[in-house]
Amino acid sequence: MKIGTDGVLLGAWSPLDHAPISILDIGTGTGIIALMLAQRTQALEIDALEIDENAYEQATDNFENSPWNDRLYCFHAGLDEFVEEPEDEYDLIVSNPPFYTENFKTDNDARDLARFSDAMPFEDLIEAAALLLSENGIFAVIIPFKEEASFIALAEEYELYPAKITRVKGTPSSEIKRSLLAFSRNKPIEFPIDELIIETARHQYTPEYIELTKDFYLKM
Repeated sequence: MKIGTDGVLLGAWSPLDHAPISILDIGTGTGIIALMLAQRTQALEIDALEIDENAYEQATDNFENSPWNDRLYCFHAGLDEFVEEPEDEYDLIVSNPPFYTENFKTDNDARDLARFSDAMPFEDLIEAAALLLSENGIFAVIIPFKEEASFIALAEEYELYPAKITRVKGTPSSEIKRSLLAFSRNKPIEFPIDELIIETARHQYTPEYIELTKDFYLKM
């Protein structure tokens, strides 16, 4: 299955200054973010959650064939099932959530409905993070930029507050497309906000993007 830029960005960007011992990847897909975090950290426990059976099987294969297979585990379950009887708290929770917006509408109503039902409601994700996050933990996500303000407002209702924001543009002249957001339980007086541009031209990556992701590409 294809590797998306969103997943690579979140896996490379997620803050690790607090040296997380336990990590949860919600909606892991084929496991790319969890694998990147296994490479970046000494975390003893990296759990991944995936509801789609094909993706779950792919993630499990990827975990088993990785150098970190003793620290990676994938659960085949939905978020609602996973939070029913939480056993652990996590020092880092990450998610590249499936999302649905008008931009994805097609002429096929059935397909639109399926995409909508596959999308993970942001409130469910934030509520789960608030429940499962350790006292000094970090919750990191990548979402469409236009959802940034509403996501931050919703997180604040669950007493999760921005610790870091990076806004992502494809090229210098394009609009901001994505927001990388990190939250904690501590309400800061101020926090860093910056911008990341991926390319100056097709496959001409910026020094900032190369620096962020170079440890994960064979050719960069």
